[in-house]
Formats: sequence, C-alpha cells, structure tokens
Amino acid sequence: MFNRIHLIVLDSVGIGEQHDAKEFGDVGAHTLKHTLESHPVALPNLENFGLGCIDDLPGVDCIDKPEAFYSKMDEVSQGKDTMTGHWEIAGLNIKEPFKVYPDGFPEELLDKIREATGRDIVGNKPASGTEIIKEYGEHQMKTGDLIVYTSNDPVLQIAAHEEIIPLEELYEICEKVRAMTTDPEFLVGRIIARPYVGDSKEDFTRTENRHDYALEPFGQTVLNALEDNGNDVIAIGKIDDIFTSSGITDAVRSKNNEDGVDKLLEVMDTDFNGISFLNLVDFDALYGHRRNPEGYSDALKAFDDRLPEIVSKLKDDDLLVITADHGNDPTFTGTDHTRESVPLLIKGGREMSYGKIRNSDTFSDVAATIAENFKIEYQTHGESLLKELK
Repeated sequence: MFNRIHLIVLDSVGIGEQHDAKEFGDVGAHTLKHTLESHPVALPNLENFGLGCIDDLPGVDCIDKPEAFYSKMDEVSQGKDTMTGHWEIAGLNIKEPFKVYPDGFPEELLDKIREATGRDIVGNKPASGTEIIKEYGEHQMKTGDLIVYTSNDPVLQIAAHEEIIPLEELYEICEKVRAMTTDPEFLVGRIIARPYVGDSKEDFTRTENRHDYALEPFGQTVLNALEDNGNDVIAIGKIDDIFTSSGITDAVRSKNNEDGVDKLLEVMDTDFNGISFLNLVDFDALYGHRRNPEGYSDALKAFDDRLPEIVSKLKDDDLLVITADHGNDPTFTGTDHTRESVPLLIKGGREMSYGKIRNSDTFSDVAATIAENFKIEYQTHGESLLKELK
C-alpha cells in the first residue's frame, strides 16, 4: 500500500486510435507516433519507463528492463473531451455525451447573455482562440463586445481584452453564463474565460489568466470518496476547475507545463496522505488544437527532461501514475480531439518488479486502484490494478 499517489495527466497525449475510433471520425489518429515522426526528439526517461513497449514509437525503444509498469487504457465514456476523460479517470462513466455547437450557439442563449451582461456579442462560431482574437480583437477593444466562440469540444469561450473588460468582470460574466447553461436546453460542458492583451491584431496574445467553469460531476468520484475518508486531494493546474472543487481538499494554480511540474515538486516536499492530481494542459491547448507537431514534440521532450526530478522526490511509500485523458493528434485533420487509447505508466518510490501489466478497458481502473490502495469504499465500473503492482 502507498501513502501518497501522484497522478499526472499529460493532456491529450494519446497512443493510437481506439477500437471505436470510426464512430468518432478518428481512424488513423496516433498522437504520439505522428508527433514524433513529424519532429523527432529523444525521450530517454519515458523510454526507460517502458513507453516504447506500449506501441511502436519513432525513436522510443522498448527496453528489456523498464523502470516502471506500463500498459494502455481505453475510454468507455461517450466523449473525447477533457471533462469526460478526467471524470472517467476519477471513476465515472459518461453515457450521454456533452453537446457541441458546430454552427455556433442559438440566438436564444445569446440574447440571455446580452441581457445578463449588458454587452453585445461578436463571433459565435467554432474557431481557433488565437485566430478569433486577431479577427475581432480590435473591434472588441473599440466596442466592449464579448467575443464568443466554441470548438468541436463542448465549450463556450469568451474572449476579452484585459484593459477593456477587467478580469473580475470577465469572470463574473462567465459565472453568469455558467448558470444559464446547465439545463438540457443549453447544456455546455465548460465556460472558459479567455483574456488577452496587446495593442493590435499583430501582437494580441492570450494571457495565463484563463479560468474554466465546468459542470459539477454527475456522480461521486473517487476524489469525493477520498475526501470523505479524511484523505488529502491536492489539485494542481486546471484539475480544480474540471471537478468544480468537488472532492478537492487543496488547489494549486499553475501557469503552464513547466510551472505545473514546479508546483508538483513543491507539493511532493510537503507531508500529506492521499493524492496529488496534476494536469499538464500545454500539449492540448498550445499544440494539439493548433496542429503544431513541432511544439508538441518539444513539449514532450521538456516533460521527459523533468521526469528525473519528479522521480527523485518519490518517497518509499509513494506511487507515480502518468496517463492521459484523450488524444489530439497534431497531424490530423481539423482541430478536434481524437479518440485514442492512452498510455499508463506507474512507478513506485521503492524497487518493484516492473514490466507489462494488463491493458485497461476503462480509464476508471485508475479510480479503482486508488480506492483499493486507500481502503475506501467506492463503486466504479473500473477494476483495480493494485495486485499487479508488485
């Protein structure tokens, strides 16, 4: 048994099309393989963990004596978005997919937003966040209108210049929109505040003051069970937003992948009994959606470089779990997530008999493993892997 489990989600780092990829239009997707083919980098530390033994990856060998347990997991929930993936990791099965709005949001909802905020709206279409502020940013600065846009994900994003609409007001607007998009008529998975700065479309940049307003999980997660049993659940990065603070005992904000790892290392230096839960979002937000395999590959290398620091902080009764929540192949068509299996790498703070463990039919095997480890009652469709970690 382990006193602490450190769970890291490499946002969107999928490892090949899932068996049902055809239903999602994602046949042929393979985030890791195609990224490394497009821009080769060495990942020696992930290689030593056994990453190259999960699937054939360019430049990542399958070594004889890996330093971690390795396998892959499939998703059973009906979706391929951040919330669905994280909620399944925490034990839920999302049978009804969240709504998406490929043609923009209905006028009835936009009218409600106008009435509640006193501001007009521009945009209202699926778009890249960086491109839409180039298109409407100068207009927004002149008029104070809200730039509303979406994607192939179940999200409603609101962009505004920080000097035109202060952060406090933008956050308040997003809270109002969150309140009006929780019923079946206008159900949206996440409302996202997207502030930006700059003087013209040539130099507009989004700031690190993004804030997500998610729906509350539809059922009890293993995080709730841990909290109810007196264990610590320390959320790092956007985990607190994804779970709307439900089951979270402490939340630590982070700015980007590097800062997220820094924050994790600080948490690992503290005394707690339970789990730390980190999301590294840059893979998805900065490189996957923007179809930038070079940036994605470099971000993988940057994480690989930091992995020895994380391992050095592991105590004898610690367990490190690294996985992902979906795919986002930066070489694939469109800008959407991709329905893929995800890698699972597990390493203990003490020497163990590392190697291949069984593949998982659901991400919720992670939740079941956590529940068994901390000896808490939690019902999930996943099955614990604890007995394989010897």
